[in-house]
Amino acid sequence: MDVVIVGAGEVGTTIAENFASEHNVVVIDVDETRVEELKYQADVMTLAGDGTSHTVLDSVDAGDADLFLACTDDDQTNIISCGTAKTLGDPFTIARTRSDKYFNTWEQKRGAFGVDFLVCTELLTAENIVRVIGLPSAVDVDPFAGGLVQMAEFEIDENSPIAGKTVAEADHFESLTFAGLFRDGEMIIAKGSTRIQPGDRTVVIGSPESVQGFAMDSEPGTTPDTTDEIVIIGGSEIGYHVAKLLEDRGLRSVLIEKDSDRARTLAEELPDTLVMEHDATDTDFLAREHVDEADYLVSALRSDEQNLLTSMLAKRLGCRRVVSVVENAEYVELFEEIGVDVAINPRQVTAEEIIRFSFESVAENLAVLENDRAEVVELELTADSELVGRSIQELATELDGSFVIGAISRDFSLVIPRGETTLEPGDHVVIFAESSFVSDLTAMQ
Repeated sequence: MDVVIVGAGEVGTTIAENFASEHNVVVIDVDETRVEELKYQADVMTLAGDGTSHTVLDSVDAGDADLFLACTDDDQTNIISCGTAKTLGDPFTIARTRSDKYFNTWEQKRGAFGVDFLVCTELLTAENIVRVIGLPSAVDVDPFAGGLVQMAEFEIDENSPIAGKTVAEADHFESLTFAGLFRDGEMIIAKGSTRIQPGDRTVVIGSPESVQGFAMDSEPGTTPDTTDEIVIIGGSEIGYHVAKLLEDRGLRSVLIEKDSDRARTLAEELPDTLVMEHDATDTDFLAREHVDEADYLVSALRSDEQNLLTSMLAKRLGCRRVVSVVENAEYVELFEEIGVDVAINPRQVTAEEIIRFSFESVAENLAVLENDRAEVVELELTADSELVGRSIQELATELDGSFVIGAISRDFSLVIPRGETTLEPGDHVVIFAESSFVSDLTAMQ
């Protein structure tokens, strides 16, 4: 299909690289140097120009595009770009916004601003943080098959009870599939004899209950309940949404915000959250307020430097689990190296959501793992699908690609995939696969 992307930043670049091999992609950005670099980096067409300009969009036939994506860091630019594209034709438009102000308006009236699908970065990031908080040791969690299935990625540390065990020894759950491991940057398809090593990131797919059980095995403890201490550092939009989502789940948190006006506003909007006005980089204050006893600490300040400092302080004080927002994707590895349990990059989360939604014509859902080394994709099989009528063992033998069928939803019930399981029309199949093989799988559905 023909795709036009406005914005050559982290989000636009990630999307362009994902689409480049299968689609005709044009990327527009005001930064001439950046678009010139991207032309060779992602092997796509580029144009230096203003994505809100009628003339610029017309020059790349944006009105005839199948998909028009506006994902700069400026909300108004993205919304105006989509509205302008709609005056030229009828592409399907997707816009990124950081503020929930535009998102709330769009949600009340879908199609507002000329935007067919709107992604709110701050809300999306908060949802990811809350899902991760819900599972001990998880670094990524995504729902599939309408919530019937969960995919979770866990980092295994040297003290984990399952470190050193084989997959067969660790797997005692009826409705769980060990899909794969990431080790030293490489993807490994999990087999019964595969030994789980400290430092591995393990991907499992199954019922929420079985995934929860595996989480308990990999890091004994409890999931958050009303007795747990959850501390949020920073009253940014992300910090606010995390607190609000926790309130919606009946969980209380402590939110620390330095700005007095912002703290007062948050206290009014979050009745079940204790809002404290103070500088969270003050070590004496953190110790005095027993932040070291927190079960979960989320650092959601407005700069990576501040988040890095508060995360280091929290780990030094002894917080059990620290989750940090990292605006610059290049810093994610640094945060993890200093001991942050989960580093979440809002731009990467946004790019993955846009890619997932863009795949929905052929795939129901999609999650991108480990910087696009692998993907988890949900396919709804049609009667004409090349996968229908074949057993999982046949597919594993005949198909030339690394993949694992992790779960099957059939008639709103979970079917545990086994070698002899035969796929049927209407099945929702959740598959873990190397990224280069996903397009082949979607073509077969």
